[in-house]
Amino acid sequence: MGVTALKWQGWLVGLVGLAGLLVFAPLGLYVWASGEDHPAAPPPGPVLQDVRVTACRVDPVSRRVVGVVEVTGRRDAGAGGYVVTVEFRDREEPGGRAAQALVKIPGVAPGATERGEALGPVWPPATVPWCGVAAAEPVPTA
Repeated sequence: MGVTALKWQGWLVGLVGLAGLLVFAPLGLYVWASGEDHPAAPPPGPVLQDVRVTACRVDPVSRRVVGVVEVTGRRDAGAGGYVVTVEFRDREEPGGRAAQALVKIPGVAPGATERGEALGPVWPPATVPWCGVAAAEPVPTA
């Protein structure tokens, strides 16, 4: 009887060890793969100060609203890009649903000003569009 109990205990220890490997090996690989070798994200800062919409118009051919975005690179940061979310509404006051579009402006040098266009939805003929910056975030250059 004593030999059989020891035999089952050995199998049990082996199975628990195998289960531990199956659980903790992927976790160890995840920690190892997310090491410090990846480029760090830029520090968060007041990015909205660097971004503004300079023009908002309706394209006469496609009837789509176009927002012209201007980005000025931060002097305290290196060159990089920006992803800007532009919001399109029929009036400046917030409220209701608004259409949004993303525009990516790559390669903005410190102190330099770059422009991009955000293409919005087809706009109704009887209304004047309003375009504004809903969000902006820096994108590091790799």
